[in-house]
Amino acid sequence: MTSRLRVVVCLAFLSPAAVLDAEPGRQAAREGPGVLRQLDGALSQLAQHVGPAVVQILVSGYGPISSENGRPAAAIIARQRVVGSGVIVDPAGYIITNAHVVQGADRITVVPPASRAGWPRDPNTHRRPDYPARLVGIHPESDLAVLKIDAQGLPALTLRGTAGVTQGELVFAIGAPQGLASSMTMGIVSSATRQVDLDAPMLFIQTDAPINPGNSGGPLVNAEGEVVGINTFILSGSGGSEGLGFAVPANVARFVYDGLRKRGYVRRAELGIAAQGITPELAAGLGLPRDSGVIVSDVDPDGPAHEAGLHEGDVLDMVDGRRIDILPDLTAILYRPGDARLRIRVLRDGKPVELEVHAHERNHPLEDMADVANPDKHRVRPLGIIALDIDDGLQEKLHLRESKGVVVVARTLDGPGFSSTLMPGDAIYALNRSRIESVDALRRAIKEQGRGNALVLQIERNGRFQYLALDLE
Repeated sequence: MTSRLRVVVCLAFLSPAAVLDAEPGRQAAREGPGVLRQLDGALSQLAQHVGPAVVQILVSGYGPISSENGRPAAAIIARQRVVGSGVIVDPAGYIITNAHVVQGADRITVVPPASRAGWPRDPNTHRRPDYPARLVGIHPESDLAVLKIDAQGLPALTLRGTAGVTQGELVFAIGAPQGLASSMTMGIVSSATRQVDLDAPMLFIQTDAPINPGNSGGPLVNAEGEVVGINTFILSGSGGSEGLGFAVPANVARFVYDGLRKRGYVRRAELGIAAQGITPELAAGLGLPRDSGVIVSDVDPDGPAHEAGLHEGDVLDMVDGRRIDILPDLTAILYRPGDARLRIRVLRDGKPVELEVHAHERNHPLEDMADVANPDKHRVRPLGIIALDIDDGLQEKLHLRESKGVVVVARTLDGPGFSSTLMPGDAIYALNRSRIESVDALRRAIKEQGRGNALVLQIERNGRFQYLALDLE
């Protein structure tokens, strides 16, 4: 007798009385609290707690028009709008989102959530006003950015501390998928430490909670309402959710947030090396003792690793007592502030070698410039920035593409700084196609244009030219 037949026979012998006896229990389950009703209540409470701190990010800027094959059309740019999400992590109006959401923006607007709990209202209209946002800083490596809006006492969520998530843990994605604000989806942690590419420097949280375009920058929260990750991207053949969503872990987000908020950029321990993942092909060709792991591909002759005796071709075995199996293992160790002495064990010609490297924080090129800039001489008040004239030294230090212009070294709290998204490191070369070669020339050009007229800057950011439209009301 097959197992299916056994099940049928067992069902046939169930008496009507047994069925009737089950009815009162079913009725009681409907009337009592029950597990499902408790879950329903818990999810509603979670949504009420988390929802007010998740905002919609509207970004406008100029970018290339895509052709029919999805690639940028040559020499054609147009004004574009991007919709993303963000999470408030400080009641004073600091918001974390994705770098790719705000990259190239000339205007960023924060739209409060559907829930008005904790948000101020316009005394005249009793509506939730939208807020212009200032870009505090951006960190491309982690795909994170920090925004600031002019508001106080806002609902905020807590970034989870050093404790990570576990596989199978229940998580929730909140954001604006496809522009549908304040959406919440549920899933589990598919993998707590996922490397999406062999040479990718970071590990991500993988989740099957449905994530779609527009969720980028929103929080991934646990059952306690803690932010355990920042939703970043999906793997999809159709463009929609296929249960393969990825989030930047909260501990990385916290480190990046602290650096961007304090300095506008992130400082971390540096070894002065380049490394990459080992493949079986690399192992065979180079005669390595293992066909997986991490190999040192370059050593900076002026860096701490060279001074300690690290060589190109060394296979990293352990750093600071932790085994290095993949590149993100090394990256995670270096996400730490301050100088550090790291014990490193490498395999060199198949034999273990013990080294101690005095890792240090690499000074940001703008750090010294902000200190020497004279606020009275170098402030451009209409833009809310402090800038320096570009000379040969600055061009070489910042690897700028042009030798004439001005570079932003700091932002100021006065002036209409919220109307522009200029950030430290941006180089300004032209205003409305007129070349700008000094801070004085920039001030004069803005004054000549006057308020209310269209102002478009040509800037260089991260090695790429772009246009930045200003709104100086």
